[in-house]
Amino acid sequence: MRKILVVGAGQSGLQLALGLLAEDYDVTLIAPRGPEEVRAGRVMSTQCLFGPALRRERRHGLAFWDERAPEITGVGVRVTGRYGGADPEADWVGHLDEPAQSVDQRLKLAAWTELFARNGGRLVLRRVGVPELEGLGAEHDLTIVAAGRGELAELFPRNERRSPFTEPQRVLSLAYVTGAEPHPAGGVLGRTAIPGAGELITLPTLSLAGACQAVMVEAVPGGPLDRPLGREASAEDLLAGLLDVLRAHAPREHERFARARPADPMAALRGGYTPTVREPVARLAGGTPVLGMADSVVSNDPITAQGANMASLCADVYRRAIVDHGARPFDENFMRSAFAAYWRHARQVTAWSRVMLSGPDHVWELYRLADRHQPTADRFANSFGEPGGLIDWFLHPERAMEYADAVRGSAAESSRVPIS
Repeated sequence: MRKILVVGAGQSGLQLALGLLAEDYDVTLIAPRGPEEVRAGRVMSTQCLFGPALRRERRHGLAFWDERAPEITGVGVRVTGRYGGADPEADWVGHLDEPAQSVDQRLKLAAWTELFARNGGRLVLRRVGVPELEGLGAEHDLTIVAAGRGELAELFPRNERRSPFTEPQRVLSLAYVTGAEPHPAGGVLGRTAIPGAGELITLPTLSLAGACQAVMVEAVPGGPLDRPLGREASAEDLLAGLLDVLRAHAPREHERFARARPADPMAALRGGYTPTVREPVARLAGGTPVLGMADSVVSNDPITAQGANMASLCADVYRRAIVDHGARPFDENFMRSAFAAYWRHARQVTAWSRVMLSGPDHVWELYRLADRHQPTADRFANSFGEPGGLIDWFLHPERAMEYADAVRGSAAESSRVPIS
């Protein structure tokens, strides 16, 4: 039986570990915290899984929350004037072909960790640094680092060509709350774009307190949405800062969240990180190669809500690569091939994230087009589940304008109200 070591118990690491257990591998999972500590800890993200990722979880028996998690049936976009205001330039909702779902990772990761142990996996609860990884890697046929950002991610050399950013592009502040009003259109992941300042994201989610709402501000560092808070700020302090931002720059959303309260004392988070692409293979001091996965080697800003979805995809790609490899050695060629299969998809999300962070003119033009053309709104919404098609119409200015011109021409030919 081949021995696989997975370091990191997030969406990607746990999903891969559970998948390999089901394929009769001897799997050791190293996690810094046990299930109860995860449940009692701080909220980790505002992750949202779209159709393909949810189908993977259901196929592998990992979808424990379908009956309780609120359905997300659309993606809404509101574009304000510069630095916000009451009168939006565009305000629309694109309909999802498959409902999406958001589950607090404290719930998900704790439950999956317990499942891994019940199913016979070897769970090691400790923090592992580079020196410890050296010995552990030599004892296994394959070592995979799924530890996200941090010391172990630094093992993997930064790919300068694919990493244009050298500092965080957004300051992230988020809270899970009760007492907020739902989106007027129902189960919607709402995105308020404030040109020159950042973005506001809201969505229904399932947390420790049950169904609630999540709100996140992505502030341009030093801009009007960026409200500094002390390192020891409580969830109440962080939410108060979020509400100040909403009151000044997104008054319609402030109406929804004016009576909100933190869902629990740990249901808030503030931070930021630099989007980075790294080389997929690192060699430890003794020469043992290790394979990086998901956020450890491809880390994007959450502006496109793709983090958990790409982690899910990476776990699926790596599981299939490992199983298909049979009894052959897991050498560097295997590792680079497995990553290349993942990168074919991940590169589209990396490109999309860069476009959304920079906000070029053609993006605002497409937002305004979607305000008058429902198929465009729906196409954008469904790109969150299948982002690969964005290269045909959204990512490049020339293709975006060709698409917009074709939509306007089709509208004129059908004798409908012209789309301007």
